[in-house]
Amino acid sequence: MKKIIPSLLALSLVAAFSSQAATPKDTLVIAQSTDDADSFDPAQGFELTTVQAFTNIYQRLVQSDPTNPTDLKPTLATSWTPGSDNRSLTFELRKGSQFASGNPLRPEDVIFSLGRVVKLNLDPSFILTQLGWNKDNVDTFLKKVDDNHVQISWSANVSPAYVLSLLSAPVSSIVDEKTAQANAKNGDFGHAWLGTNSAGSGPYQIRKVVLHEVVLLTANPTSPAGAPKLKNILIKNVPEPAARRLLLEQGDVDIARNLGADQIAALKGKAGVKTEAIPMASLYYIQFNVGENPVLKNPALWEAARYLFDYKGIANDLLKGQFEVHQTFLPKGFLGALNDTPYSYDPEKAKAILKKAGLNNVSFKLSTSNQPPYLDIAQALQGSFAKGGVKVEVQPGLSSEVSTRVKAHQYEATLNAWGADYFDPNTNAASFAYNPEDGSKTIAYRSDWHIPELSKQTLAATAEADSNKRVELYQAMQREVLKNSPYVIGLQARNLIALRDNLKGYVQGINPDMVYYSQVSK
Repeated sequence: MKKIIPSLLALSLVAAFSSQAATPKDTLVIAQSTDDADSFDPAQGFELTTVQAFTNIYQRLVQSDPTNPTDLKPTLATSWTPGSDNRSLTFELRKGSQFASGNPLRPEDVIFSLGRVVKLNLDPSFILTQLGWNKDNVDTFLKKVDDNHVQISWSANVSPAYVLSLLSAPVSSIVDEKTAQANAKNGDFGHAWLGTNSAGSGPYQIRKVVLHEVVLLTANPTSPAGAPKLKNILIKNVPEPAARRLLLEQGDVDIARNLGADQIAALKGKAGVKTEAIPMASLYYIQFNVGENPVLKNPALWEAARYLFDYKGIANDLLKGQFEVHQTFLPKGFLGALNDTPYSYDPEKAKAILKKAGLNNVSFKLSTSNQPPYLDIAQALQGSFAKGGVKVEVQPGLSSEVSTRVKAHQYEATLNAWGADYFDPNTNAASFAYNPEDGSKTIAYRSDWHIPELSKQTLAATAEADSNKRVELYQAMQREVLKNSPYVIGLQARNLIALRDNLKGYVQGINPDMVYYSQVSK
């Protein structure tokens, strides 16, 4: 009986807002898979569905400018001042700001919001614990200065600029303490209640969530961000891409998200529809386990592999626009990202490199997920490497099983993807160019690649306060990893979506949380 009730609730919500072929004028109707969502508490939500909602439900002290994501703009803060030791920031809060509840924004709300993330210690908390915070000491780093100022300090050797990037992440969303605590149970800081409710100041608020079925947001006209143009956002769980495409084509939804190349092709030329391919901060790459055998450790194999990855053939012909060629560890659109693509498919050059190094009859096993596009890409690589005289045995498996083997160093090579956890270059540098030799599960660690100098450079970049110098550091690291590393980074994903052509004002950026509904009209 418990399983039937949510379905009835979901059906009634969908029926109320979608009882006609044309969607209601005051409601944006979206079809996507919401099966990934487990909680809409920003201290826990780390999946696509939830982080896309957070930007519209909550606000942070600072956030990326939608038109220029690398530019951080004051949001619930109006200004900030670094401390003399570069280990603190004092924020002036935006006067007159209030939450959807009507409660005013206070320094206590900032302290509560950041502190609860660390104390709950759920998946996204690592973003803030990089500052040297833990559940026992975090309260000592968060201080009310007066009724309109709050000081945030840290012990880690990182710059104020880096801290601002972390404070712009979804996990740093500011929660209405009074509302959350009024709904708290057993000292959980309102966590259970916030799983399907909201206590934010964003342009929308949660009206109803039925996990894995439907999400209904309604306007918050008093938001400091300004009142949104549409009254409601209705997100339907439609797991199959083909079904999402059909709903959009029929006019039953306004946006169909996360489509495949086949669905986009089917929509080409259809009346009332427009399609977009939006770059995502998700990179696909081959990674070698250099500790597995001497061949995999040989830089000649790494170099040859760069000429055996059929970049354009996979991106353009096989995957038909779902990806673009990208060869450096910072995704296009990130601060300091290099878009250099010096390598192209050249089997003969790869053969010459291997011959010069004395590598004959090279073969390796390539572990990857049995789901598209991983398996499709792996099989294409099997063919492209074969033309260079390298035998690749594709070993598909469940994503969780492949991940477990890679983390345990029980693999020879893997085809994988890496997505940004927050919008700062360190999110990728700290994985591709950092191995602290302490068991940290970075990509470098999983490759058994020992890089003390690169690791020092990665730490130095987080401590660098000058933005231009920081960019120089990340670009130097990218060039080094591009030229000499056990990775072959080949592709950057694109998010394929389709919209009804009467929609205006929809904005979606490179990071998963950069989905903006407030200016949408139709």
